Amino acid sequence: MTILFIILGILMIISGISFMATPLITFISSGYVIAIMALVYGITGIIRAVTKKEYGLMFVFDILSTLLGIIVMCVPQLTLLIDGANLVIFAIWFIVMGVISIINAVTVTKATGSGLWVLQLIFGILGILLGIFSFSQPLVSALTIGIMIGIYFIEVGITMIIAGAAAKQA
Repeated sequence: MTILFIILGILMIISGISFMATPLITFISSGYVIAIMALVYGITGIIRAVTKKEYGLMFVFDILSTLLGIIVMCVPQLTLLIDGANLVIFAIWFIVMGVISIINAVTVTKATGSGLWVLQLIFGILGILLGIFSFSQPLVSALTIGIMIGIYFIEVGITMIIAGAAAKQA
C-alpha cells in the first residue's frame, strides 16, 4: 500500500504541473472533476448507508449526489454551467472573506490592541478588490482557478509521498 501511495503521489505532482502549464484547459475540465467527485461521493455514501443500514436524510443526499454526477457527465452543457458557476462562487468567496477579514480586524483591535489589525484590514480590502476584479475579468479568474487546482494537486501529491514514506518506515 505504501508503494501505491508514493506512485499516486508522483502522478498527482505530475498532473499538478500539467494543470499549471495549461490553466485554461484545467478550468474548463473542472466541471467534470466536480461531477466525478459528486459521483464518487454519492456511491461511497450509498455503500456506507447500505452496509450500516442507515437510510436517513444523508442516504437521500448520497443518491442525489450520484444522480447529479451521472447527469453532469452525460450532458456536457452542464459542465460548462458548473464552470461558470465556479467563477461566480470564487468571486463571491473573495468578497465575503474580505468582509470577514475587515470585521475581524476591527474586533482584534478592540480586544487586544495589537497592531496586527492593520495587516488584516489590508488583506480584507484586497480580498474585496480581488472579488470585484474576478467579476469584471472572468478569463483571468479562470486562469487563476486552473493554477490553483494545479497547486492543490501538487500539494496532495507531496502529502501522499510523505504519508507513503512514513508508513514504509513504520
